[in-house]
Amino acid sequence: MNWITNSVLPKIKALVQPKEVPDNFWTKCPNCSEMVFHRQLEENLQVCPRCEHHLTMSVKARLEMLFDGADWTSVELPEPVLDPLKFRDRKRYTDRLKEHQGKSENKDAIVVAYGKLGGHDTVIAVFDFSFMGGSMGAAVGDALVRAAELAVVQKAPLIVFPASGGARMQEGILSLMQMPRTVIAAEMVKENGLPFIVVMTNPTTGGVTASFAMLGDIHLAEPGAVIGFAGRRVIEETIREQLPEGFQRAEYLVDHGMVDMVVRRHDLRDTLARILSLLLAPRPVGDVVPIPTDLNIASSEKPEPIEGEIIEATPSAE
Repeated sequence: MNWITNSVLPKIKALVQPKEVPDNFWTKCPNCSEMVFHRQLEENLQVCPRCEHHLTMSVKARLEMLFDGADWTSVELPEPVLDPLKFRDRKRYTDRLKEHQGKSENKDAIVVAYGKLGGHDTVIAVFDFSFMGGSMGAAVGDALVRAAELAVVQKAPLIVFPASGGARMQEGILSLMQMPRTVIAAEMVKENGLPFIVVMTNPTTGGVTASFAMLGDIHLAEPGAVIGFAGRRVIEETIREQLPEGFQRAEYLVDHGMVDMVVRRHDLRDTLARILSLLLAPRPVGDVVPIPTDLNIASSEKPEPIEGEIIEATPSAE
């Protein structure tokens, strides 16, 4: 009896009972509710194969997608100031930072890297939305300033991928001060004649939208990205009106002139490489045709008179 209980029954149960599948093997699309296998989603650049909904993409995967040969160098960023206001809500701000730093392996909500994109030296700054909603604190402001300085030194364009809910409330006024700092960083790149390109991902809102994100030379956006300052519900309650369908979506902003182009994630790298080649190595639109030097344009000779009868007009008598 012990032999049957200890040996035979476990083998039968192993054959009959279904194996447990980890939850992270499947991802439910928030748009169409389709369950997508995680490897299929990774191979498709975190885009739902059924409805083309663009899901959140990790910083590492985005950098691998953009740089030539998936080869880049991370920029060492300044150490963030921990809890400058001694902020605490349900838990200490320092505890929140340590928790997110452990999950993302990044110091804060942004990563700066440089390498080749389409053969051009390029500096790229990517927001990490999983790190406290990509909120912009002092560390993010320092990173964008460092990215602008590196772009100037390398004589390279700066491309920023914001994905943020706005300013970081745990840093109060210090977080709001990053808005003018990032504006100065964007102007620093432009004053040196270098392209500043912003690729807005979902979501790009709050103080990020109100500062550097709307100051790019060219604005691109991923399909369906929410772009704006305040949320739709807050705006409707304030103005007491119903907003149009698709308001604050990337496609709506293209139609109203706030975004230049909506680009699928699969086409983003080639589009950026083409833009950089046009901006950094402009070519004439056609062959220059030289003007003949022996052509006498301003001739002093009078034109030959037209043969025929000339009838002079006489004023009519009234």
